[in-house]
Amino acid sequence: MTQPPETFAPDRFLPERSLDGRFLSGRTALVTGSTAGLGLAIAQGLAEAGCNIVMTGLAEPAEVESQRLSLASSGVDVAYLKSDLTTLDGVESLVAHALDRFDGVDILVNNAVVRHFAPIVGFPPENWDAAIAVNLSAAFHAIRLLLPQMQARNFGRIFNMTSVYGSRGTVDRVDYVTTKAALQGLTRSVALENLDYDVTCHSICPGSVLTPGTEGRVVEIMQSQGVARADAERSFLAGKQPSGRFVSAKSVSDLLLFLCGPVARDMTGSLLPVEAGWLAS
Repeated sequence: MTQPPETFAPDRFLPERSLDGRFLSGRTALVTGSTAGLGLAIAQGLAEAGCNIVMTGLAEPAEVESQRLSLASSGVDVAYLKSDLTTLDGVESLVAHALDRFDGVDILVNNAVVRHFAPIVGFPPENWDAAIAVNLSAAFHAIRLLLPQMQARNFGRIFNMTSVYGSRGTVDRVDYVTTKAALQGLTRSVALENLDYDVTCHSICPGSVLTPGTEGRVVEIMQSQGVARADAERSFLAGKQPSGRFVSAKSVSDLLLFLCGPVARDMTGSLLPVEAGWLAS
């Protein structure tokens, strides 16, 4: 008797991780903007891989102690540094403290971001300046300051968290679109300047991820339109992600982890979308 076809299960084809999976033991990662959302998910993935973590944010240490302890429960050393990335002094202080605390940073994730929603006409100049400082200049200065010790140890993994909007424009978000596009240019330049070292640089370009920011906007739709959550999510994603669902923060984190591993040594300067088909549509 013919056997019925086996139900397709995509996870069946994925390689199993080792039980510990701690291939980054002994490494240290600095993840800016890592007290919540995608930054925290990335820090969690790195910690589970054995990486020590430097978290950053604007909150007081007591406010993020639970997040710090959660990361540390993976058996790694986790520090939190309150950091103002709007100034050069703030970035320099962050890098100096990270290097002093861990005697080196192997992985840099430029994830901190600010944004303001308004048309160009009437866009507040102070919001524009803040976006340039946090989204772009802070990444440049962190890379500039950390590269010498990465080159000296012949290992470094640098990630600039960009967005679909680094490759596609939209209205009322000129600060975000401009800085994300600029980060992609920074990525290419850093990658080409480090071909003689085991130092790589990538832009990871997520679509819509369910973060505290997007959660707030979904709730607003639910309340203003009186619709169920599933309908609100579809409304929020309409015209964006063809999948109709949010990108998993873990998908983004797992891609970053792959790029930290030995298989990706010959990958650099890439712009890697994780956007459920948005750019293909």
